[in-house]
Amino acid sequence: MAVSRRNVLLLGGLGVAGAALGVPTTAVNAKSASALADSLMPRPFRTEFVQAPVLGADDPLGRPTIDPVDGKPIKYYTVTEQAASAQILPKAGLLTPILGYNGIFPGPTIDVYQGTKVELTVVNKLPRQHALDGHSLDTSTHLHGSASLPQYDGYASDITRPGFQKTYKYPNFQGARTLWYHDHGVHHTALNAYSGLAGQYHMHDAHSERLLPRGKYDVALTVSDAMFAANGSLGYDDNSQSGLWGDVVLVNGRPWPVMKVQKRVYRFRFLNCCISRSFRPRLSTGDPLVMVATDGGLMPSAQPVREYRHASAERYEFLVDFSKYRTGQRVELQNLSNDNNVDYDFTNKIMAFDVVDEPVDTADPTWNRIPTTLVGSEVMDLQESRSTRTRRFRVKRENGMWTIDGVTWEDVIASNYRKVAAEVPLGATEIWEFENGSGGWFHPMHIHLVDFKILGRNGRAPFAYEKGPKDTVYVGEGETVRLLIKFGPHQGRYMVHCHNLVHEDHDMMVQYQVGESVDPDPNDPMTAAPAVPAGTSSTTPSPTPSAAPTETAAPTPSASPSPTPSVSSSPSSSSSPSSSPSPTSTPTRTSKTKTQTKDPRATK
Repeated sequence: MAVSRRNVLLLGGLGVAGAALGVPTTAVNAKSASALADSLMPRPFRTEFVQAPVLGADDPLGRPTIDPVDGKPIKYYTVTEQAASAQILPKAGLLTPILGYNGIFPGPTIDVYQGTKVELTVVNKLPRQHALDGHSLDTSTHLHGSASLPQYDGYASDITRPGFQKTYKYPNFQGARTLWYHDHGVHHTALNAYSGLAGQYHMHDAHSERLLPRGKYDVALTVSDAMFAANGSLGYDDNSQSGLWGDVVLVNGRPWPVMKVQKRVYRFRFLNCCISRSFRPRLSTGDPLVMVATDGGLMPSAQPVREYRHASAERYEFLVDFSKYRTGQRVELQNLSNDNNVDYDFTNKIMAFDVVDEPVDTADPTWNRIPTTLVGSEVMDLQESRSTRTRRFRVKRENGMWTIDGVTWEDVIASNYRKVAAEVPLGATEIWEFENGSGGWFHPMHIHLVDFKILGRNGRAPFAYEKGPKDTVYVGEGETVRLLIKFGPHQGRYMVHCHNLVHEDHDMMVQYQVGESVDPDPNDPMTAAPAVPAGTSSTTPSPTPSAAPTETAAPTPSASPSPTPSVSSSPSSSSSPSSSPSPTSTPTRTSKTKTQTKDPRATK
């Protein structure tokens, strides 16, 4: 929704460790959402493109590198959630406080090969309270796109308090794909992720390595938007719980950066990390983006598109052939936007590429390869005739709350986490339909655990760029989207929610049950793998999976050089908790008051 003028409520900024709010409540012109002086605002294409560093495996405890049960290799990683300051804005010394994994945004990239298990320890060394609104900085880490057991899935109410840590176990048996890890803390996911708690996670396999560019030609783009308070802190305005649309587009934590590219084919992993904004990317030249992978990995065949619709949390991988451009030419990745975004002066731009005349290694077969046939998958081979049931879900706002079939996460909490929206037999194939009768909002709907095949929307075929395995689907205004899903490989309770994270927090999330419910549940997401005090060396024994997926081990790929860190940041000395937290990872089970709130677009 392009606007010429709009009043935006700017609620100060994100301070570090209990600092005061950056500015008082202010109305600003719609040409810009930020309260920064014009001379301090970043402008497009004045910063250098960087990537997040690749996280190194490290195990000071000397744990086994081979799982004795199934013989699979295991790697161990640790990230620390902490407050820090980042040089996002152009003025030297004007730092932006963030919350980041290892103190950077985006967090370090985790890079693994299919069949290598990962145990990721997340240490919460955040301040006790968020400086903006005072909420307790409890976190829950979700590896988005992973078929993890329920207790390692980042269940929203399975929180880790400051001063505690939790070890998550990831099986990594799925095909190559771009995943991402982000905070999923109950009722505060939007503000925590917006503050910086997000990072990419790449899984490779033999097919992706053979077909697509690797190393420095395999480029991660974590794209987000932000608004800034007058002191350079992050501003926050959720538009009466509708969503946040910032006026500055960040790519890997840099505003509208410029990347130097050789005259060859590049692979881009585009993660929409915005908490609400959707994009419609296109190249300024009008040349196609060649889609090769969706959320769940490689597509059966490449799909060239001029532009496409990209919602929060979706990942699309595309190829761009820069060999057709002249030396010195600048190619922009632009944003045409979609209905019901809020757009500003420069949100029509994402980043730029400057073509250079560096020598190209033509011995690399991917330097000029644009494959047409890629890789099939079980998901894309599913047939509608295999479905045993169709379920329908309505997504809407009612009584001031975002709901799925009139149910909210508060209802789940009130049921002691027993209320489910669906009970699905393990291994069953079903059709799930999401109906969005609202004309004022779009909803990126995410189903945990599974990949799915989009059958169509409003009776029409899916868009060309959606013809690959997905875990998040753009449900547009007035659309009904049909999905074909095979449920597994694990049993247990998993979440379904809108990935407009403001909607999720208020309170558009439910859960479903795969397989029969058992009591006690060995994979209970609230009790099976609780957080422990930071620095604790003991680990939770590996549970027996509820179903054993077929896994294919593969050799570890050769290491590639670590790229430049995404932002210049330094941990805050005040990031440690001020007092000992309660020794529990279970949040207080109290419901928020469901109040009617006025939305500025409710009369649309």
